[in-house]
Amino acid sequence: MPKKQITIALLIIALFSVLSCKKEVLPKPSSYLRLDYPQAKYVHFENECPFTFEMNSEAVIKGEKDCGFSISYPKMKATIYLTYKPVSNNVNKLLHDAQKLTYEHVIKADNILEQPFLNPTKKVYGMFYRVNGNAATNSQFYATDSIKHFITGSVYFYAKPNFDSIMPAASYVRNDMQRLMETLKWK
Repeated sequence: MPKKQITIALLIIALFSVLSCKKEVLPKPSSYLRLDYPQAKYVHFENECPFTFEMNSEAVIKGEKDCGFSISYPKMKATIYLTYKPVSNNVNKLLHDAQKLTYEHVIKADNILEQPFLNPTKKVYGMFYRVNGNAATNSQFYATDSIKHFITGSVYFYAKPNFDSIMPAASYVRNDMQRLMETLKWK
């Protein structure tokens, strides 16, 4: 066998041995899992508590003590917690506590966006917080009339906070919570 053919044969063998030692390469999927949720339909909620609001008809509401509620989304493993407190010359303390609760998430959050809410016709004033990043909650709010009523709300998922993986569900529930705040009415 001529020297040139031996060199080519050795080169081909070496090439195959180098290429065959690598791990099997799998093609990347062309797309990610798409999570679709039904279009939200809202229903009016009212009971003996001093406020009313609209909530998603797919959610399950459960009354807690002192006009507090948990509104759960079983398919998404998420719950909105509402806490009501009457105002009696303590509105500044209630505001401070609500803001403190939100900013405790600043350690894990990438940023916190504040969106003031003013509805002078219904006498509902408050703040809606969007917490971006791997924080325990991605949305919170408080609302008050500054005289008699104060309510806070926050959403929690029953999963490790990984913002990228829960983002579709988080956006869906965040929109519901914002709708709840916007339709809040004192009795």
